[in-house]
Amino acid sequence: MSNGNDPTAITDAITQAEDAFDHHGVSGPPTFEAGIDADEDWTSQLTKACQLVDGAGTIRDHNGHYTAVIELCFGAIERSLEAWLLRRTGSQAEDFTDHVTVYRRVDQQALFTDWTGEALMQLNQNNRNESYYAERTPTEEQADAMFELARAVHDHVAGDIDRRGYCNC
Repeated sequence: MSNGNDPTAITDAITQAEDAFDHHGVSGPPTFEAGIDADEDWTSQLTKACQLVDGAGTIRDHNGHYTAVIELCFGAIERSLEAWLLRRTGSQAEDFTDHVTVYRRVDQQALFTDWTGEALMQLNQNNRNESYYAERTPTEEQADAMFELARAVHDHVAGDIDRRGYCNC
Protein backbone atom coordinates (compact mmCIF):
# COMPACT_ATOMS: atom_id res chain seq x y z
CA MET A 1 0.00 0.00 0.00
CA SER A 2 1.33 3.43 -0.82
CA ASN A 3 0.53 7.12 -0.95
CA GLY A 4 1.49 7.83 -4.57
CA ASN A 5 5.00 6.45 -4.75
CA ASP A 6 5.48 6.55 -0.98
CA PRO A 7 4.91 3.30 0.93
CA THR A 8 2.37 3.73 3.72
CA ALA A 9 4.75 2.10 6.18
CA ILE A 10 7.23 4.94 5.57
CA THR A 11 4.70 7.79 5.66
CA ASP A 12 3.13 6.37 8.83
CA ALA A 13 6.57 5.98 10.41
CA ILE A 14 7.44 9.59 9.52
CA THR A 15 4.25 10.81 11.18
CA GLN A 16 4.99 8.71 14.25
CA ALA A 17 8.60 9.96 14.42
CA GLU A 18 7.49 13.60 14.09
CA ASP A 19 5.00 13.05 16.91
CA ALA A 20 7.67 11.46 19.07
CA PHE A 21 10.13 14.32 18.53
CA ASP A 22 7.46 16.99 19.03
CA HIS A 23 6.11 15.29 22.19
CA HIS A 24 2.54 15.71 21.01
CA GLY A 25 1.55 12.62 22.95
CA VAL A 26 -0.43 10.92 20.20
CA SER A 27 1.58 7.80 20.98
CA GLY A 28 1.27 8.39 24.72
CA PRO A 29 3.44 10.31 27.18
CA PRO A 30 7.16 10.32 26.34
CA THR A 31 9.52 7.97 28.15
CA PHE A 32 12.76 9.86 28.63
CA GLU A 33 16.11 8.07 28.61
CA ALA A 34 17.40 7.28 32.08
CA GLY A 35 20.82 8.70 32.83
CA ILE A 36 20.49 11.92 30.82
CA ASP A 37 20.67 15.00 33.04
CA ALA A 38 18.95 17.77 31.11
CA ASP A 39 19.11 20.42 33.84
CA GLU A 40 21.80 22.38 32.00
CA ASP A 41 23.20 22.20 28.48
CA TRP A 42 26.59 20.97 29.68
CA THR A 43 25.15 18.21 31.88
CA SER A 44 22.95 17.10 29.02
CA GLN A 45 25.91 16.85 26.64
CA LEU A 46 28.13 15.17 29.25
CA THR A 47 25.57 12.52 30.13
CA LYS A 48 24.71 11.94 26.46
CA ALA A 49 28.42 11.35 25.84
CA CYS A 50 28.48 8.90 28.72
CA GLN A 51 25.55 7.00 27.20
CA LEU A 52 27.24 6.96 23.77
CA VAL A 53 30.46 5.51 25.21
CA ASP A 54 28.46 2.91 27.12
CA GLY A 55 26.40 2.05 24.03
CA ALA A 56 29.54 1.72 21.89
CA GLY A 57 31.03 -0.63 24.46
CA THR A 58 27.88 -2.73 24.59
CA ILE A 59 27.70 -3.04 20.81
CA ARG A 60 31.42 -3.73 20.57
CA ASP A 61 31.26 -6.49 23.18
CA HIS A 62 28.03 -7.99 21.89
CA ASN A 63 28.31 -8.12 18.13
CA GLY A 64 31.15 -5.90 16.96
CA HIS A 65 29.27 -3.75 14.48
CA TYR A 66 32.36 -1.66 13.80
CA THR A 67 30.61 1.07 11.80
CA ALA A 68 28.19 1.70 14.66
CA VAL A 69 30.93 1.63 17.29
CA ILE A 70 33.10 4.09 15.36
CA GLU A 71 30.22 6.51 14.76
CA LEU A 72 29.08 6.35 18.39
CA CYS A 73 32.64 7.01 19.54
CA PHE A 74 33.05 10.06 17.30
CA GLY A 75 29.71 11.30 18.70
CA ALA A 76 30.81 10.65 22.29
CA ILE A 77 34.03 12.58 21.79
CA GLU A 78 32.15 15.50 20.28
CA ARG A 79 29.50 15.55 23.04
CA SER A 80 32.22 15.38 25.72
CA LEU A 81 34.10 18.30 24.19
CA GLU A 82 30.87 20.28 23.84
CA ALA A 83 30.11 19.66 27.51
CA TRP A 84 33.52 21.00 28.48
CA LEU A 85 33.10 24.09 26.31
CA LEU A 86 29.60 24.75 27.64
CA ARG A 87 30.76 24.43 31.24
CA ARG A 88 34.11 26.21 31.03
CA THR A 89 33.66 28.94 28.42
CA GLY A 90 30.08 30.11 28.64
CA SER A 91 29.38 28.85 25.13
CA GLN A 92 25.81 28.15 24.13
CA ALA A 93 24.56 24.88 22.63
CA GLU A 94 23.60 26.81 19.49
CA ASP A 95 27.31 27.56 18.95
CA PHE A 96 27.91 23.96 17.85
CA THR A 97 26.14 23.47 14.56
CA ASP A 98 28.73 21.36 12.77
CA HIS A 99 31.37 18.76 13.52
CA VAL A 100 34.34 21.08 13.05
CA THR A 101 33.42 24.00 15.33
CA VAL A 102 33.73 22.05 18.56
CA TYR A 103 37.27 20.91 17.71
CA ARG A 104 38.38 24.41 16.76
CA ARG A 105 36.89 25.88 19.92
CA VAL A 106 38.52 23.26 22.16
CA ASP A 107 41.84 23.91 20.47
CA GLN A 108 41.44 27.68 21.01
CA GLN A 109 40.52 27.17 24.68
CA ALA A 110 43.54 24.93 25.35
CA LEU A 111 41.79 21.94 26.89
CA PHE A 112 44.67 19.98 25.38
CA THR A 113 48.03 20.88 23.90
CA ASP A 114 48.02 22.16 20.33
CA TRP A 115 49.15 18.74 19.11
CA THR A 116 46.31 16.83 20.82
CA GLY A 117 43.63 19.29 19.79
CA GLU A 118 44.83 19.26 16.20
CA ALA A 119 45.16 15.47 16.19
CA LEU A 120 41.57 15.05 17.42
CA MET A 121 40.28 17.46 14.76
CA GLN A 122 42.26 15.74 12.00
CA LEU A 123 41.15 12.29 13.14
CA ASN A 124 37.55 13.45 12.92
CA GLN A 125 37.95 15.23 9.59
CA ASN A 126 40.00 12.49 7.92
CA ASN A 127 38.21 9.44 9.20
CA ARG A 128 34.64 10.07 10.33
CA ASN A 129 33.20 10.58 6.88
CA GLU A 130 35.64 8.12 5.38
CA SER A 131 34.55 5.29 7.66
CA TYR A 132 30.89 6.21 7.30
CA TYR A 133 30.47 7.06 3.63
CA ALA A 134 33.49 5.80 1.72
CA GLU A 135 34.17 2.37 0.34
CA ARG A 136 36.46 1.45 3.22
CA THR A 137 35.18 -1.34 5.40
CA PRO A 138 35.63 -0.48 9.09
CA THR A 139 37.86 -2.82 11.05
CA GLU A 140 37.85 -4.25 14.54
CA GLU A 141 41.11 -2.41 15.21
CA GLN A 142 39.56 0.93 14.24
CA ALA A 143 36.52 0.28 16.43
CA ASP A 144 38.70 -0.75 19.38
CA ALA A 145 40.98 2.28 18.97
CA MET A 146 38.04 4.68 18.73
CA PHE A 147 36.38 3.13 21.76
CA GLU A 148 39.53 3.60 23.85
CA LEU A 149 39.92 7.17 22.58
CA ALA A 150 36.28 8.05 23.28
CA ARG A 151 36.52 6.63 26.78
CA ALA A 152 39.78 8.49 27.46
CA VAL A 153 38.43 11.83 26.21
CA HIS A 154 35.16 11.40 28.09
CA ASP A 155 36.94 10.39 31.32
CA HIS A 156 39.29 13.39 31.05
CA VAL A 157 36.45 15.85 30.45
CA ALA A 158 34.20 14.33 33.11
CA GLY A 159 37.05 14.43 35.62
CA ASP A 160 37.56 18.11 34.91
CA ILE A 161 33.97 19.36 35.00
CA ASP A 162 31.81 16.74 36.73
CA ARG A 163 32.55 17.19 40.41
CA ARG A 164 29.01 16.27 41.47
CA GLY A 165 28.84 13.01 39.57
CA TYR A 166 26.29 13.66 36.85
CA CYS A 167 27.77 10.89 34.71
CA ASN A 168 26.96 7.26 35.25
CA CYS A 169 30.44 6.14 34.20
